[in-house]
Amino acid sequence: MSAPPAEDLLEEWKSEQERLRQQVVEVDTEDWQRKPDFSGLQRVGGMDLSFIKGDDFNACAQLVVLSYPDLKLLYEDSQMVTLTAPYVAGFLAFRETPFLLEALQRLRMKQPNLLPQVVFVDGNGLFHYREFGLACHLGVLSGLPCVGVAKNLLQVQGVHKSEEHQAQIAALQKGGDSFPLTAASGKVLGKALRSSDSSSKPVYVSVGHRISLDTAVRLTHSCCRYRVPEPIRQADCRSREYLRKHFPAADACTKE
Repeated sequence: MSAPPAEDLLEEWKSEQERLRQQVVEVDTEDWQRKPDFSGLQRVGGMDLSFIKGDDFNACAQLVVLSYPDLKLLYEDSQMVTLTAPYVAGFLAFRETPFLLEALQRLRMKQPNLLPQVVFVDGNGLFHYREFGLACHLGVLSGLPCVGVAKNLLQVQGVHKSEEHQAQIAALQKGGDSFPLTAASGKVLGKALRSSDSSSKPVYVSVGHRISLDTAVRLTHSCCRYRVPEPIRQADCRSREYLRKHFPAADACTKE
């Protein structure tokens, strides 16, 4: 494991997050986002990184593009990358975003007609220590609408795994039900969503860029066949399959 980054680097990262945070657009910007059935949306993207167990630096960066609404695979890109920045809670984007942007750029160059109209990221957006998680970072730098969907609750800004939180989860009766994740300041940073009837464990949805929270939640639910929305699930499955194929002696794992 590498040594933690110097304090001056963390301060530089914080300043960069604060600067880019000013560019986040938290409202719907596309016509399809305002349609009840998302008419006009044809391509949804999913991005993820998968690691070889015991190796924190070599990873498979994955991009998938699926058709909407039938969620059929249109494009995939699997690329082994070497991460140079260490993992630091709250600064995941500085470790992963460069490789996700490269995958989008390869698609822009090879098949621009398949560029996704919205990207799902396995991580948080505004639901973050400084309201600028991976989905925001990727959204602002790519210019694409982006949604953050996390599998685990980030306990931040007064949101905790309290008895009240567990009671709210228990009250989610069916797929599509949700409740707000409200910071101590009173600002709603995201929503916990029961993504399918068959899964009682929620996912945590937050705005990345160029989409409203209500639309992000509604779109996430529409893309769920299982607990995790299909663009992220496909990115995760395909990146792990790539690692199994090329590194058969190693166990593939993904970050939570």
